Amino acid sequence: MPVGWMTALKLVPWGDVIEATPQIMQAARKLLGSTQKPAAGTAPSASAATADPLQVLHQRVLQLEEEQRASAVLIQSLAEQNAQLVQAIDALRVRSQRLVLCVAGTGIVTLGLLAWAITR
Repeated sequence: MPVGWMTALKLVPWGDVIEATPQIMQAARKLLGSTQKPAAGTAPSASAATADPLQVLHQRVLQLEEEQRASAVLIQSLAEQNAQLVQAIDALRVRSQRLVLCVAGTGIVTLGLLAWAITR
């Protein structure tokens, strides 16, 4: 990983991100729930839509509501993926800290054994 990325990852307040994840998930679920209400009426036929401007507008509103529902589903999916990503990054952060401690411990033991071998 390039040095720039490591610096950027160190600057991220992961504790805050992890704490905010449930709120983000809740907001995404709320948005999804508010947009899953069925649309009133059915879409008019093409011939009726060209005859009456109000029908054209009604059809467009229905179309926009469907697009909004699809967007909410996408946002929900992205929020879930974000939550999984945050959990994975946190697990990797903990593992890397443990690895650093193990390497430092191994280095200390190695130096101790080297010093012992030299003084013998």
